[in-house]
Amino acid sequence: MKNTLRSLAVLSVLVLALAGCSSQQASKETPASDAGSDAAVAVDTTNAVTTDANGTRVRLFVTDAGFVPSRVSVPAGQPVTLVVTRTTDHTCATELVLKEHNIHQALPMNQAVEIAFTPAKPGELTYACGMDMIKGVIAVQ
Repeated sequence: MKNTLRSLAVLSVLVLALAGCSSQQASKETPASDAGSDAAVAVDTTNAVTTDANGTRVRLFVTDAGFVPSRVSVPAGQPVTLVVTRTTDHTCATELVLKEHNIHQALPMNQAVEIAFTPAKPGELTYACGMDMIKGVIAVQ
């Protein structure tokens, strides 16, 4: 009986964890004007990546669909600043983890968070939520 209850408890925790990380196929979403709201409106990712004399800035959003855009390109050897805004409470992506650069950054709701690093060499860097379920890629060229 104890083993059955223990198995049910473990299964319940797993189901809740997976439900928290599930991403719906929402098309686009942007930060709501009310800091406590999950209201969905269009996200403009047209100029998600900009480069100037100070380096590259990448605007990312955490939406019901995950990280948007989920793939961006940046130059190698130049400073990169990710500007990440979480616009939903419906996923587990409340943190951005970039293991290759030892980055573990909390993402408060509807607040732009700047994360700076310099990718030294070309290749692909994968970033993810704290549970490593929702992911994105930075292609370093």
